[in-house]
Amino acid sequence: MPSVMGLLEERERAARQRVEALQVELREAEAVWERFVIARQTVAEVLAEPAAGEEAPLAGMVGERPARAAGALPGSVVPAWREGLAPDVLAPDYRRLMDVLAQSGEAMDCRRLAAAVGLEAVAAKVEGVRSKAKRLVARGWLVEERPGMFSVPAGRGGDS
Repeated sequence: MPSVMGLLEERERAARQRVEALQVELREAEAVWERFVIARQTVAEVLAEPAAGEEAPLAGMVGERPARAAGALPGSVVPAWREGLAPDVLAPDYRRLMDVLAQSGEAMDCRRLAAAVGLEAVAAKVEGVRSKAKRLVARGWLVEERPGMFSVPAGRGGDS
């Protein structure tokens, strides 16, 4: 008769393998999704640029910036935040960081943020999260209240 501990270990091992398989599938699906986000942003940038020899269209209101100036930087998957821009324009990894911070309602350091999005709290993963968080700060989506402590300002949450 098998031991109870042996049965539990076997089931734990099967559950861990299932979780690992689902995580691989999730990463692959997110990569596909991110390619579509980048493609959509690239097409929007191309369509916003004037054709060769044409002048750029004038903004509709005095003081209004052209759409391209307010949007993504060339080659970027993080557009600059502006009023009315929802977090769903962000690539999946950035959106996940926004969602976690918006739901927590408090500032988080990168180690805690990495764990909250399901990453191991190892140096490489934490630094990847830090890089993304800093990019979100630079583009106006997040604030860095104190060095290394990130949060979502009011009105920029992940509740789109």
